[in-house]
Amino acid sequence: MKERIQLIREELLRVDGQVPEANLPKHRKMASNPFVFLRGSAQLFYADLASGFLNLPKSLNKLPLTTVMGDCHTSNFGFLSEEGSHGDSIIFSPNDFDDACTGHASWDLSRFATSLALCADYAQGVADGRYTSESDMSGKAVISSEDIRPAIEQFLRAYLEVCEAGIDQPDNRRKTITGFKKSHVLHKRYQKALNRACGGTEFETRSSLAKAVDTERSVLRFRNIPARFRRVGKQSYQKLEQAFAPYMDDCILDITERLNAGTGSVNMGRYYFLIGPAGYRGKKDLGLCHIVEVKQQRHAAPLYHFPDLSPVNRLNPAHLTVNCQYRMQRRPDLVLDEAIWQGNHWLIRSRHHARVGIDPEHITFGKKAVNGGFIQYAATCGEALALAHCRGDRRSIQFEKAVAKYLPDAIEGLIEATLNYADVVKKDCETLNKLLTH
Repeated sequence: MKERIQLIREELLRVDGQVPEANLPKHRKMASNPFVFLRGSAQLFYADLASGFLNLPKSLNKLPLTTVMGDCHTSNFGFLSEEGSHGDSIIFSPNDFDDACTGHASWDLSRFATSLALCADYAQGVADGRYTSESDMSGKAVISSEDIRPAIEQFLRAYLEVCEAGIDQPDNRRKTITGFKKSHVLHKRYQKALNRACGGTEFETRSSLAKAVDTERSVLRFRNIPARFRRVGKQSYQKLEQAFAPYMDDCILDITERLNAGTGSVNMGRYYFLIGPAGYRGKKDLGLCHIVEVKQQRHAAPLYHFPDLSPVNRLNPAHLTVNCQYRMQRRPDLVLDEAIWQGNHWLIRSRHHARVGIDPEHITFGKKAVNGGFIQYAATCGEALALAHCRGDRRSIQFEKAVAKYLPDAIEGLIEATLNYADVVKKDCETLNKLLTH
């Protein structure tokens, strides 16, 4: 137990620069429930993989390396528009590549499976008062612990089916997931994304652009939202504009600092750039505007414990993220680049107008979730992840063949390992709570 506590302290200190006793806002957020703890402690997950504490079926190491998300969990999938804010094709896809690298597919598979168990635990904890939710979930039906194992199994089998399909039809990797029937647990989220896309009914009110920018002004500016944005001073504005204007696809209309975003990267520098035509003529030009995020990037979570897995991983942190995102998406953002500024690496990427994320509440509460929706969501993520992994090598089908050969016999072992690890994460979250109040 003492060794585990010390490992938690060391890993949080290494990445966040402070031990839990310092009571950082990020650590308090992580302590709220095990699901959020998993999201904020990817480095601990990889420490446990490297040491063998989390022991996955050895046969999965025979899969060829591919591009992986690195921080794969239920809330790092969602709806977005292909080609960033420039496209109008709404798809369901992985949506976070901050920890992406060349690695083992089993990392993503096991991390997502663990998150399914913790997602269900979170929902049950909200229902019985152990955890709190920002939404009022009182009176709503909630999934049970009996849904966890079937969800993990369907996630893995859906992943397997996509890989098997790619053996005879390699172009299958160019497929995207879109169009959700009313019976699907994601139907409402999909409709929201469609409505928020440029030209959609809610583009001017609910898109990422509209929520961040005061669109009623004749001169567009970011909204005054103290919890989210902080105005940058004149001198800082000029430095930011000078450094990043070459990477933008139009004029910089405004810049603001983004506060309190993300979980794992909540303490990293982040700026929003409002991009649009210099002679903005009001709402008829709003569709020409979009937001570009410039985010300080650190090394992908797996690389500290797996430093020599691939030469590709020696790319600087932002370059590696860009490289992996280009590979894992069919049509990546048109504004997607990296830069060095003030001695740090910065990731430059489009903010999707129609970006709609998935919180645990969306897939664990309500009639659809209870009547198979949670399992349905897991399977959909399995398809999306398989497509992303298969795109890592577009020259051959070696990856697909290896998955078809080795994954079927590893499914049961993978389920058992991740269910056991979910219990470890719950205990780690309790430990963090004790350290915060020590």
